Amino acid sequence: MSARRRRTSRHVADPARALDLWLTAVDIRTEWQGHALRAEPADREAAERAITSLYALAGRPKPRFDWTGSPAIAASLVPPTVNALSADGPWPFESELATLGSALRDRLDHGIRGAPNLWPERGGVRTVLRAQLEPITRRIRSELRDGLGLHWYGQQEADWIAHHDVHRRVLGARHDPEDEAQFELWATVARSCGWWWPREDVCVIAERPSAFGTEPVPGTFDDEIRLHGKAIEFPDGWSVYAWHGTPVPGWVVEAPTVDRIAAERNVEVRRCAIEHIGWAAFIDGASLRLAGQSADPGNPDSALLLYDLPSDVWGVHTRLLLAVNGSFERDGTRRRYGLLVPSHFDNPIDAAGWTYGLSGAQYAQLRRRT
Repeated sequence: MSARRRRTSRHVADPARALDLWLTAVDIRTEWQGHALRAEPADREAAERAITSLYALAGRPKPRFDWTGSPAIAASLVPPTVNALSADGPWPFESELATLGSALRDRLDHGIRGAPNLWPERGGVRTVLRAQLEPITRRIRSELRDGLGLHWYGQQEADWIAHHDVHRRVLGARHDPEDEAQFELWATVARSCGWWWPREDVCVIAERPSAFGTEPVPGTFDDEIRLHGKAIEFPDGWSVYAWHGTPVPGWVVEAPTVDRIAAERNVEVRRCAIEHIGWAAFIDGASLRLAGQSADPGNPDSALLLYDLPSDVWGVHTRLLLAVNGSFERDGTRRRYGLLVPSHFDNPIDAAGWTYGLSGAQYAQLRRRT
């Protein structure tokens, strides 16, 4: 271990010093979280300057820059990737750039191996931010066409950048000057723009979102968030939606109706839409008739309600079992949910048992269901 690394370890071993370092690291993590969730126009000049320098590191001249209002439009403009002619190349430019960035991260990771972790109970700055950013990138990606080719997430790559920024600014990590310079280029891109697709002669870049819809995750640290409502909106009007973290189509948030709920085949989407309008309003609006009611033997103080579903609305003659989740949510509440069951069930306990692959008698013997 180097003398510098030993000095860092002794500093962290001092409780007062460790607290000071941790608070500084929190500030840096919050700073990068702000960049990752920034909803304002991109700094086009800074982004183009940094990306041009990355092209230069890969031996390419400055590309043409095409800016778009959202990743959806950007993805439609990206030239197709040129396949490598052989295992030895030539490789598409974007593959060379990916290799350049990956090699940099490997060297940076090697340079801080064994350094103290300021968030031992949470896995580190990178883990904390990645948990917030992956749902965002996954939600956007789910709405885009397949075959996007290599691309980068811009501001949503703040996790690995923040991780190394903390090591530089808090723990005093130092690297080769060329690596430091390249790291700053990637950091500048993350501070400046949204998703981007570098290709040989053109780089297509999406603007940052104009708005994020998020909420704190109940029962967790205050900095943990999840997507909710109109989750991500872009300047050109393209948007994606979520309901308390669950991806949903826009109608669930904007205009849920009983008819749309009845036509929805995805159980989770249907549940979110019903939660939005409320179970009481849904049952009333759908003209559901109560066919049976019973105390839930596997869930004390909760009831099982069995409703008829009109076949002219739902398309099949079936019934809805309304139950309460046996386990608590993070905020201490228990979620109500509905399950479709065959129409021949008249006893809610038999219907509940069927959803678990049990008979009603077997279900009635459960001490606690989840």
